[in-house]
Amino acid sequence: MTKAHRAGPLFADLYELTMAASYFAHQVFSTATFSLFIRENYLKRNFFVAAGLEDVLNELAAFCFSEQDIKYLQTTGIFSKDFLSYLAGLRFSGEIFAMPEGTIFFAEEPVLEVTAPIIEAQLIETFLLNTIGFQSMIASKAARCIHVAGDRPLIDFSLRRTQGQDAGHKVARSTYIAGFAATSNVLAGKMYGIPISGTMAHSYVEAFSGELFAFSAYSETFPDNSIFLIDTYNTIEGAEHAVTVAKKMKKNGHSLIGVRLDSGDMAELSQKVRKIFDDAGLYDVKIFASSGFDEFKIAEVIAEGAKIDAFGVGTKVGVSADAPYLDVVYKMVHFKDHDVRKLSPGKITLAGEKQVFRKSDQNSRYLEDIIGLRDDIIDQGKPLLKKVMENGEILQHHPPLQAIQESFKKNFALLDDRYKSIFEHKAYPVKLSRPLQTLQENT
Repeated sequence: MTKAHRAGPLFADLYELTMAASYFAHQVFSTATFSLFIRENYLKRNFFVAAGLEDVLNELAAFCFSEQDIKYLQTTGIFSKDFLSYLAGLRFSGEIFAMPEGTIFFAEEPVLEVTAPIIEAQLIETFLLNTIGFQSMIASKAARCIHVAGDRPLIDFSLRRTQGQDAGHKVARSTYIAGFAATSNVLAGKMYGIPISGTMAHSYVEAFSGELFAFSAYSETFPDNSIFLIDTYNTIEGAEHAVTVAKKMKKNGHSLIGVRLDSGDMAELSQKVRKIFDDAGLYDVKIFASSGFDEFKIAEVIAEGAKIDAFGVGTKVGVSADAPYLDVVYKMVHFKDHDVRKLSPGKITLAGEKQVFRKSDQNSRYLEDIIGLRDDIIDQGKPLLKKVMENGEILQHHPPLQAIQESFKKNFALLDDRYKSIFEHKAYPVKLSRPLQTLQENT
Protein backbone atom coordinates (compact mmCIF):
# COMPACT_ATOMS: atom_id res chain seq x y z
CA MET A 1 0.00 0.00 0.00
CA THR A 2 1.51 3.33 -1.07
CA LYS A 3 2.13 5.90 1.64
CA ALA A 4 0.50 9.29 1.22
CA HIS A 5 2.72 12.30 0.56
CA ARG A 6 3.71 14.16 3.73
CA ALA A 7 2.53 17.73 4.14
CA GLY A 8 5.55 18.95 6.12
CA PRO A 9 5.64 21.69 8.79
CA LEU A 10 5.32 24.54 6.28
CA PHE A 11 1.74 23.41 5.71
CA ALA A 12 0.80 26.20 8.09
CA ASP A 13 -0.57 29.72 8.17
CA LEU A 14 2.10 32.36 8.66
CA TYR A 15 0.73 33.51 12.00
CA GLU A 16 1.52 30.12 13.52
CA LEU A 17 5.19 30.67 12.71
CA THR A 18 5.21 34.32 13.83
CA MET A 19 3.57 33.38 17.15
CA ALA A 20 6.10 30.59 17.56
CA ALA A 21 8.93 33.03 16.89
CA SER A 22 7.61 35.40 19.55
CA TYR A 23 7.13 32.55 22.03
CA PHE A 24 10.74 31.60 21.38
CA ALA A 25 12.01 35.16 21.78
CA HIS A 26 10.24 35.50 25.13
CA GLN A 27 11.10 31.99 26.33
CA VAL A 28 7.47 30.82 26.40
CA PHE A 29 7.83 27.05 26.27
CA SER A 30 5.18 25.82 28.71
CA THR A 31 2.81 23.01 27.87
CA ALA A 32 -0.59 23.80 26.37
CA THR A 33 -3.67 21.76 25.53
CA PHE A 34 -5.71 22.58 22.44
CA SER A 35 -9.14 21.17 21.63
CA LEU A 36 -10.38 20.59 18.06
CA PHE A 37 -14.14 20.63 17.56
CA ILE A 38 -16.93 21.77 15.24
CA ARG A 39 -18.72 24.87 16.45
CA GLU A 40 -22.47 24.98 17.02
CA ASN A 41 -24.19 23.07 14.27
CA TYR A 42 -25.09 25.91 11.91
CA LEU A 43 -25.05 23.45 8.99
CA LYS A 44 -28.01 21.50 10.35
CA ARG A 45 -25.97 18.33 10.08
CA ASN A 46 -27.40 15.99 12.71
CA PHE A 47 -24.14 14.06 13.09
CA PHE A 48 -20.54 13.91 11.92
CA VAL A 49 -18.14 11.05 11.18
CA ALA A 50 -14.57 11.26 12.47
CA ALA A 51 -11.95 10.82 9.73
CA GLY A 52 -8.35 11.84 9.02
CA LEU A 53 -6.64 10.61 12.19
CA GLU A 54 -4.22 8.26 10.42
CA ASP A 55 -2.85 11.14 8.34
CA VAL A 56 -2.51 13.25 11.49
CA LEU A 57 -0.52 10.66 13.38
CA ASN A 58 1.76 9.80 10.47
CA GLU A 59 2.53 13.47 9.89
CA LEU A 60 3.25 14.30 13.52
CA ALA A 61 5.41 11.20 14.04
CA ALA A 62 7.64 12.45 11.19
CA PHE A 63 7.37 16.17 12.02
CA CYS A 64 10.59 18.05 11.25
CA PHE A 65 11.81 21.07 9.30
CA SER A 66 14.00 20.08 6.38
CA GLU A 67 17.09 21.99 5.34
CA GLN A 68 15.10 23.36 2.40
CA ASP A 69 12.31 24.49 4.76
CA ILE A 70 14.78 26.44 6.88
CA LYS A 71 16.42 28.00 3.83
CA TYR A 72 13.04 29.15 2.54
CA LEU A 73 12.07 30.69 5.87
CA GLN A 74 15.43 32.48 5.92
CA THR A 75 14.66 34.08 2.54
CA THR A 76 11.50 35.69 3.92
CA GLY A 77 13.57 37.91 6.20
CA ILE A 78 10.97 37.52 8.94
CA PHE A 79 12.70 35.19 11.37
CA SER A 80 15.86 35.41 13.47
CA LYS A 81 18.81 33.10 12.96
CA ASP A 82 18.40 31.72 16.49
CA PHE A 83 14.73 30.87 15.92
CA LEU A 84 15.50 29.11 12.64
CA SER A 85 18.22 27.10 14.37
CA TYR A 86 15.63 26.12 16.99
CA LEU A 87 13.18 25.00 14.29
CA ALA A 88 15.86 22.91 12.60
CA GLY A 89 15.98 20.66 15.65
CA LEU A 90 12.28 20.69 16.50
CA ARG A 91 10.27 17.49 16.66
CA PHE A 92 6.72 16.91 17.87
CA SER A 93 6.93 15.57 21.43
CA GLY A 94 3.34 15.85 22.62
CA GLU A 95 0.41 13.59 23.28
CA ILE A 96 -2.91 13.28 21.48
CA PHE A 97 -6.30 12.06 22.60
CA ALA A 98 -8.67 11.47 19.69
CA MET A 99 -11.84 9.74 18.62
CA PRO A 100 -11.01 6.75 16.41
CA GLU A 101 -11.86 7.13 12.74
CA GLY A 102 -15.41 6.02 12.01
CA THR A 103 -16.73 7.36 15.33
CA ILE A 104 -20.04 9.26 15.21
CA PHE A 105 -19.73 12.64 16.94
CA PHE A 106 -21.62 15.90 17.30
CA ALA A 107 -21.11 19.66 17.34
CA GLU A 108 -19.13 21.14 20.26
CA GLU A 109 -17.59 17.77 21.13
CA PRO A 110 -13.78 17.63 20.98
CA VAL A 111 -12.87 15.09 18.34
CA LEU A 112 -9.18 15.54 19.16
CA GLU A 113 -7.08 17.19 21.89
CA VAL A 114 -3.37 17.96 21.69
CA THR A 115 -1.10 18.50 24.70
CA ALA A 116 2.42 19.66 23.86
CA PRO A 117 4.89 22.53 24.39
CA ILE A 118 2.99 25.54 23.09
CA ILE A 119 5.20 26.12 20.04
CA GLU A 120 4.68 22.54 18.85
CA ALA A 121 0.94 22.65 19.53
CA GLN A 122 0.60 25.99 17.72
CA LEU A 123 2.55 25.04 14.60
CA ILE A 124 0.29 22.09 13.75
CA GLU A 125 -3.01 24.01 14.01
CA THR A 126 -3.76 24.53 10.33
CA PHE A 127 -2.67 21.03 9.38
CA LEU A 128 -5.00 19.50 11.97
CA LEU A 129 -7.96 21.67 11.00
CA ASN A 130 -7.46 21.01 7.30
CA THR A 131 -6.99 17.26 7.72
CA ILE A 132 -9.66 16.41 10.27
CA GLY A 133 -12.09 19.04 9.00
CA PHE A 134 -12.04 18.06 5.33
CA GLN A 135 -12.06 14.31 5.77
CA SER A 136 -14.75 14.39 8.46
CA MET A 137 -16.86 16.67 6.26
CA ILE A 138 -16.70 14.21 3.35
CA ALA A 139 -17.25 11.14 5.52
CA SER A 140 -20.30 12.81 7.07
CA LYS A 141 -21.77 13.67 3.66
CA ALA A 142 -21.10 10.13 2.45
CA ALA A 143 -22.77 8.61 5.51
CA ARG A 144 -25.95 10.53 4.73
CA CYS A 145 -25.90 9.02 1.24
CA ILE A 146 -25.35 5.54 2.68
CA HIS A 147 -28.36 5.97 4.95
CA VAL A 148 -30.83 6.91 2.23
CA ALA A 149 -29.46 4.35 -0.25
CA GLY A 150 -30.27 1.47 2.09
CA ASP A 151 -28.70 -1.74 0.80
CA ARG A 152 -27.82 -0.26 -2.62
CA PRO A 153 -24.02 -0.01 -3.07
CA LEU A 154 -22.46 3.42 -3.66
CA ILE A 155 -19.30 4.06 -5.67
CA ASP A 156 -17.13 7.19 -5.45
CA PHE A 157 -17.06 8.83 -8.90
CA SER A 158 -15.83 12.24 -7.71
CA LEU A 159 -12.17 12.38 -8.77
CA ARG A 160 -12.55 14.56 -11.86
CA ARG A 161 -14.40 17.25 -9.87
CA THR A 162 -12.60 17.33 -6.51
CA GLN A 163 -10.40 20.32 -5.78
CA GLY A 164 -7.00 18.84 -6.52
CA GLN A 165 -5.28 15.48 -6.48
CA ASP A 166 -4.91 15.13 -2.72
CA ALA A 167 -8.56 15.99 -2.17
CA GLY A 168 -9.53 13.28 -4.66
CA HIS A 169 -7.60 10.66 -2.71
CA LYS A 170 -8.96 11.77 0.65
CA VAL A 171 -12.50 11.74 -0.71
CA ALA A 172 -12.04 8.15 -1.85
CA ARG A 173 -10.75 7.16 1.58
CA SER A 174 -13.35 9.12 3.55
CA THR A 175 -16.30 7.84 1.52
CA TYR A 176 -15.02 4.30 1.93
CA ILE A 177 -14.88 4.77 5.72
CA ALA A 178 -18.55 5.80 5.59
CA GLY A 179 -19.54 2.66 3.74
CA PHE A 180 -19.00 3.23 0.00
CA ALA A 181 -18.25 0.00 -1.81
CA ALA A 182 -15.57 1.22 -4.23
CA THR A 183 -13.97 4.17 -6.01
CA SER A 184 -13.20 4.99 -9.62
CA ASN A 185 -9.89 6.54 -8.40
CA VAL A 186 -7.24 3.99 -9.38
CA LEU A 187 -4.40 5.62 -7.42
CA ALA A 188 -6.55 5.75 -4.29
CA GLY A 189 -7.21 2.06 -4.82
CA LYS A 190 -3.48 1.45 -4.82
CA MET A 191 -2.79 3.79 -1.90
CA TYR A 192 -5.49 2.57 0.44
CA GLY A 193 -6.53 -0.85 -0.79
CA ILE A 194 -10.00 0.34 -1.79
CA PRO A 195 -11.82 -1.73 -4.44
CA ILE A 196 -11.88 0.08 -7.81
CA SER A 197 -14.83 0.21 -10.16
CA GLY A 198 -15.67 1.79 -13.50
CA THR A 199 -17.57 1.32 -16.74
CA MET A 200 -17.06 3.27 -19.97
CA ALA A 201 -17.52 6.83 -21.28
CA HIS A 202 -19.80 8.07 -24.03
CA SER A 203 -16.69 8.66 -26.15
CA TYR A 204 -16.05 4.90 -26.16
CA VAL A 205 -19.48 4.26 -27.65
CA GLU A 206 -19.00 7.07 -30.17
CA ALA A 207 -15.68 5.60 -31.30
CA PHE A 208 -17.46 2.64 -32.92
CA SER A 209 -19.77 2.55 -35.92
CA GLY A 210 -22.71 1.83 -33.66
CA GLU A 211 -23.73 1.08 -30.10
CA LEU A 212 -24.08 -2.63 -30.75
CA PHE A 213 -20.50 -2.84 -32.02
CA ALA A 214 -19.23 -0.85 -29.05
CA PHE A 215 -20.91 -3.14 -26.54
CA SER A 216 -19.72 -6.25 -28.39
CA ALA A 217 -16.14 -5.00 -28.46
CA TYR A 218 -16.16 -4.17 -24.77
CA SER A 219 -17.63 -7.56 -23.86
CA GLU A 220 -14.88 -9.28 -25.83
CA THR A 221 -12.24 -7.37 -23.89
CA PHE A 222 -13.96 -7.83 -20.53
CA PRO A 223 -16.16 -10.95 -20.84
CA ASP A 224 -16.66 -11.24 -17.08
CA ASN A 225 -16.56 -7.58 -16.09
CA SER A 226 -18.77 -5.59 -18.48
CA ILE A 227 -21.12 -2.74 -17.64
CA PHE A 228 -22.51 -0.88 -20.65
CA LEU A 229 -23.31 2.83 -20.73
CA ILE A 230 -26.64 2.85 -22.55
CA ASP A 231 -27.70 6.51 -22.85
CA THR A 232 -25.28 7.87 -25.49
CA TYR A 233 -28.03 8.07 -28.13
CA ASN A 234 -31.33 6.65 -26.93
CA THR A 235 -31.59 4.88 -23.60
CA ILE A 236 -34.31 2.42 -24.56
CA GLU A 237 -32.52 1.43 -27.77
CA GLY A 238 -29.31 1.22 -25.78
CA ALA A 239 -30.96 -1.23 -23.39
CA GLU A 240 -32.17 -3.35 -26.31
CA HIS A 241 -28.67 -3.41 -27.79
CA ALA A 242 -27.32 -4.42 -24.38
CA VAL A 243 -29.81 -7.30 -24.28
CA THR A 244 -28.58 -8.51 -27.68
CA VAL A 245 -24.97 -8.55 -26.55
CA ALA A 246 -25.86 -10.03 -23.14
CA LYS A 247 -27.58 -13.00 -24.80
CA LYS A 248 -24.53 -13.57 -26.98
CA MET A 249 -22.30 -13.41 -23.91
CA LYS A 250 -24.52 -15.92 -22.14
CA LYS A 251 -24.18 -18.42 -25.01
CA ASN A 252 -20.40 -18.15 -24.59
CA GLY A 253 -20.60 -18.83 -20.85
CA HIS A 254 -20.33 -15.24 -19.63
CA SER A 255 -22.71 -12.77 -18.03
CA LEU A 256 -23.30 -9.05 -18.39
CA ILE A 257 -22.88 -7.44 -14.98
CA GLY A 258 -25.03 -4.42 -15.68
CA VAL A 259 -25.84 -1.23 -17.53
CA ARG A 260 -25.41 2.40 -16.50
CA LEU A 261 -27.80 5.33 -16.82
CA ASP A 262 -26.19 8.78 -16.84
CA SER A 263 -28.98 11.13 -17.93
CA GLY A 264 -32.71 11.64 -18.18
CA ASP A 265 -35.54 10.75 -15.83
CA MET A 266 -33.79 8.13 -13.74
CA ALA A 267 -36.93 6.69 -12.15
CA GLU A 268 -38.88 6.29 -15.36
CA LEU A 269 -35.94 5.10 -17.46
CA SER A 270 -34.77 2.58 -14.88
CA GLN A 271 -38.27 1.10 -14.71
CA LYS A 272 -38.41 0.73 -18.49
CA VAL A 273 -34.88 -0.69 -18.69
CA ARG A 274 -35.62 -3.16 -15.90
CA LYS A 275 -38.67 -4.42 -17.79
CA ILE A 276 -36.63 -4.84 -20.98
CA PHE A 277 -34.09 -7.03 -19.21
CA ASP A 278 -36.68 -8.97 -17.21
CA ASP A 279 -38.71 -9.66 -20.36
CA ALA A 280 -35.52 -11.04 -21.90
CA GLY A 281 -34.98 -13.31 -18.89
CA LEU A 282 -31.88 -11.34 -17.84
CA TYR A 283 -32.95 -10.82 -14.25
CA ASP A 284 -29.40 -10.68 -12.88
CA VAL A 285 -28.30 -7.69 -14.96
CA LYS A 286 -27.93 -4.75 -12.59
CA ILE A 287 -28.89 -1.16 -13.29
CA PHE A 288 -26.35 1.44 -12.18
CA ALA A 289 -27.02 5.19 -12.22
CA SER A 290 -24.75 8.23 -12.10
CA SER A 291 -24.98 11.99 -12.76
CA GLY A 292 -25.45 14.49 -9.96
CA PHE A 293 -26.34 12.09 -7.17
CA ASP A 294 -26.09 12.87 -3.50
CA GLU A 295 -28.33 11.97 -0.56
CA PHE A 296 -31.13 14.24 -1.78
CA LYS A 297 -31.27 12.94 -5.34
CA ILE A 298 -30.86 9.33 -4.22
CA ALA A 299 -33.79 9.73 -1.82
CA GLU A 300 -35.84 11.40 -4.55
CA VAL A 301 -35.43 8.70 -7.20
CA ILE A 302 -35.98 5.88 -4.71
CA ALA A 303 -39.21 7.56 -3.58
CA GLU A 304 -40.27 7.71 -7.25
CA GLY A 305 -39.87 3.96 -7.57
CA ALA A 306 -36.57 3.81 -9.44
CA LYS A 307 -35.29 0.32 -10.25
CA ILE A 308 -31.66 1.22 -9.57
CA ASP A 309 -29.36 -1.33 -7.95
CA ALA A 310 -26.32 0.89 -7.27
CA PHE A 311 -25.27 4.53 -7.60
CA GLY A 312 -22.14 6.24 -8.85
CA VAL A 313 -21.85 9.29 -6.58
CA GLY A 314 -19.56 12.07 -7.73
CA THR A 315 -19.35 15.84 -7.65
CA LYS A 316 -21.88 16.72 -4.98
CA VAL A 317 -20.30 14.38 -2.44
CA GLY A 318 -16.69 15.01 -3.49
CA VAL A 319 -17.09 18.72 -2.73
CA SER A 320 -19.87 18.32 -0.13
CA ALA A 321 -21.90 20.67 -2.29
CA ASP A 322 -24.67 21.56 0.17
CA ALA A 323 -22.19 22.14 3.03
CA PRO A 324 -18.74 22.74 1.51
CA TYR A 325 -16.97 23.52 4.78
CA LEU A 326 -17.19 22.84 8.49
CA ASP A 327 -16.67 25.51 11.12
CA VAL A 328 -13.97 23.39 12.72
CA VAL A 329 -11.76 25.19 15.24
CA TYR A 330 -8.69 24.54 17.38
CA LYS A 331 -8.70 26.40 20.68
CA MET A 332 -6.40 26.45 23.70
CA VAL A 333 -8.15 25.11 26.79
CA HIS A 334 -5.25 24.69 29.25
CA PHE A 335 -1.90 26.45 29.56
CA LYS A 336 0.93 25.86 31.99
CA ASP A 337 -0.88 25.23 35.28
CA HIS A 338 -4.34 26.71 34.65
CA ASP A 339 -7.40 26.23 32.47
CA VAL A 340 -8.26 28.91 29.90
CA ARG A 341 -11.29 29.76 27.78
CA LYS A 342 -12.24 32.23 25.09
CA LEU A 343 -15.11 34.58 25.95
CA SER A 344 -15.64 36.33 22.59
CA PRO A 345 -19.39 36.83 21.88
CA GLY A 346 -20.72 33.89 19.90
CA LYS A 347 -17.38 32.07 20.12
CA ILE A 348 -17.13 31.06 23.78
CA THR A 349 -15.07 27.93 24.32
CA LEU A 350 -15.00 25.28 27.04
CA ALA A 351 -11.98 25.39 29.34
CA GLY A 352 -10.17 22.30 30.53
CA GLU A 353 -8.81 19.02 29.19
CA LYS A 354 -11.85 17.00 28.26
CA GLN A 355 -13.36 13.64 27.56
CA VAL A 356 -16.58 12.74 25.76
CA PHE A 357 -18.74 10.05 27.36
CA ARG A 358 -21.46 8.20 25.48
CA LYS A 359 -24.43 6.67 27.25
CA SER A 360 -26.38 3.85 25.61
CA ASP A 361 -29.54 1.87 26.35
CA GLN A 362 -29.73 -1.84 27.12
CA ASN A 363 -29.51 -2.59 23.40
CA SER A 364 -26.37 -0.44 23.04
CA ARG A 365 -28.25 2.25 21.09
CA TYR A 366 -27.00 5.75 21.75
CA LEU A 367 -28.95 7.84 24.27
CA GLU A 368 -26.85 10.93 24.97
CA ASP A 369 -23.30 12.27 25.15
CA ILE A 370 -21.72 14.08 28.07
CA ILE A 371 -18.70 16.33 27.63
CA GLY A 372 -16.71 16.11 30.84
CA LEU A 373 -13.28 16.67 32.26
CA ARG A 374 -10.62 14.20 31.26
CA ASP A 375 -10.62 12.53 34.70
CA ASP A 376 -14.40 12.56 35.19
CA ILE A 377 -16.15 9.29 35.96
CA ILE A 378 -19.56 9.15 34.31
CA ASP A 379 -21.82 6.30 35.34
CA GLN A 380 -22.44 4.03 32.33
CA GLY A 381 -20.63 6.52 30.09
CA LYS A 382 -18.18 5.12 27.53
CA PRO A 383 -15.17 7.43 26.93
CA LEU A 384 -14.71 8.19 23.23
CA LEU A 385 -11.35 9.97 23.20
CA LYS A 386 -8.44 7.52 23.21
CA LYS A 387 -4.78 8.29 23.83
CA VAL A 388 -3.22 7.63 20.43
CA MET A 389 0.15 9.43 20.72
CA GLU A 390 2.57 9.95 23.60
CA ASN A 391 5.94 11.70 23.56
CA GLY A 392 5.48 12.19 19.82
CA GLU A 393 5.19 8.45 19.17
CA ILE A 394 2.20 6.57 17.81
CA LEU A 395 0.95 4.18 20.48
CA GLN A 396 -0.50 1.47 18.27
CA HIS A 397 -0.73 0.39 14.65
CA HIS A 398 -3.40 2.01 12.51
CA PRO A 399 -6.36 -0.33 11.93
CA PRO A 400 -6.90 -1.48 8.34
CA LEU A 401 -9.30 0.69 6.37
CA GLN A 402 -11.78 -2.17 6.09
CA ALA A 403 -11.81 -2.46 9.90
CA ILE A 404 -12.49 1.28 10.18
CA GLN A 405 -15.42 0.91 7.77
CA GLU A 406 -16.80 -1.98 9.81
CA SER A 407 -16.45 0.08 12.99
CA PHE A 408 -18.36 2.94 11.35
CA LYS A 409 -21.15 0.61 10.23
CA LYS A 410 -21.48 -0.71 13.78
CA ASN A 411 -21.48 2.80 15.25
CA PHE A 412 -23.94 4.13 12.68
CA ALA A 413 -26.38 1.28 13.33
CA LEU A 414 -26.53 2.32 16.99
CA LEU A 415 -27.59 5.89 16.17
CA ASP A 416 -31.36 6.29 16.13
CA ASP A 417 -32.77 6.89 12.65
CA ARG A 418 -34.35 10.18 13.66
CA TYR A 419 -30.86 11.69 13.88
CA LYS A 420 -30.06 10.41 10.38
CA SER A 421 -32.77 12.44 8.67
CA ILE A 422 -31.43 14.45 5.73
CA PHE A 423 -34.36 16.86 5.77
CA GLU A 424 -35.19 17.45 9.44
CA HIS A 425 -32.75 18.91 11.94
CA LYS A 426 -32.88 16.80 15.07
CA ALA A 427 -30.33 17.65 17.74
CA TYR A 428 -28.77 14.68 19.50
CA PRO A 429 -28.55 15.39 23.26
CA VAL A 430 -25.09 16.59 24.27
CA LYS A 431 -24.64 17.79 27.86
CA LEU A 432 -21.86 19.04 30.11
CA SER A 433 -20.83 17.16 33.22
CA ARG A 434 -21.31 18.98 36.51
CA PRO A 435 -17.55 19.30 37.15
CA LEU A 436 -16.97 20.71 33.64
CA GLN A 437 -19.86 23.16 34.05
CA THR A 438 -18.46 24.29 37.41
CA LEU A 439 -15.05 24.82 35.83
CA GLN A 440 -16.58 27.12 33.20
CA GLU A 441 -18.32 29.15 35.88
CA ASN A 442 -15.04 29.61 37.74
CA THR A 443 -12.78 30.32 34.75
